[in-house]
Amino acid sequence: MNVAQCELLSQSWMLALRAERKSPQTLKAYGDGVRAYLAWCAAKPAEPMARAALNLWVAELLEGGAAASTARARQLAVRRFAAWLTDEREIPSDPFLGLKSPKLDERVIEPLTDDEIRAMLKACAPPRDATPAQMLWHRRDEALIRFMFETGTRAGEVVALQLADVDLAAGIATVRRGKGGKGRTVPFGPQTSLAIDRYLRVRRGHRLAAAPDLWLGDRGKRFSYDALHKTLRLRADEAGVVGFHPHKLRHTAAHRWLAAGGSESGLMAVAGWTRPDMLMRYTKAQAASRAAEEARHLNLGEL
Repeated sequence: MNVAQCELLSQSWMLALRAERKSPQTLKAYGDGVRAYLAWCAAKPAEPMARAALNLWVAELLEGGAAASTARARQLAVRRFAAWLTDEREIPSDPFLGLKSPKLDERVIEPLTDDEIRAMLKACAPPRDATPAQMLWHRRDEALIRFMFETGTRAGEVVALQLADVDLAAGIATVRRGKGGKGRTVPFGPQTSLAIDRYLRVRRGHRLAAAPDLWLGDRGKRFSYDALHKTLRLRADEAGVVGFHPHKLRHTAAHRWLAAGGSESGLMAVAGWTRPDMLMRYTKAQAASRAAEEARHLNLGEL
């Protein structure tokens, strides 16, 4: 099967993924991965459904400086595409069955410090002469930051929230469809409720105020996943926070939960994790902090 045939069939694959109700983030990740691979195959040229071609592409990604997680995600997209082609009988068998994924580095991701969070929130303070559009932008971003660092909700889940999903009086938001299609409720405190209320009052003047979406764009538009990343990175830059990524707010929420004495089972329920190993990926920094504190009290170096 050549590149042109794969490109045509990839459109059908996207339709199948939408029918399976895959999230917009999954659709984008899979689409970007397959398009990048097919473009590489066309430039080589290489046979797309050849095992050697996929291995070489992944190797070049890693040698070119791509993170192992990026190469792994790109490879997964191509493998899922090949599996679909096999299921649809477009190819006789899956050429990538059993192919190993790039090994991920086990990095400890440091959470945001309290000072960094305060600096990002301060960057959201609206000036006295703010226009309605600017006011909405500032109020929305403060509410987003507070909600995300307190609840640990994923970026895609945050963007998908509807007005009806948030109960400010009860301090609860309902994630209708989290990762894997699972729903859950997440609690938040009075400061986050206040921030969201301030945003909602300004939101009433938006031209899309009648829309069901909780978050709206500051230029009279809807609010997208990419817009969330862009606006939060801008706030981080203004606050002088280095190495920021929106997902760091999720790590921060997990760290703060455990630091405050919250249980691991409670954190798993709030964060939407079903396996303990997922919890460990997010709490290594907290474990390291606890170990350092214990070591200081134990004085193991004294003789």
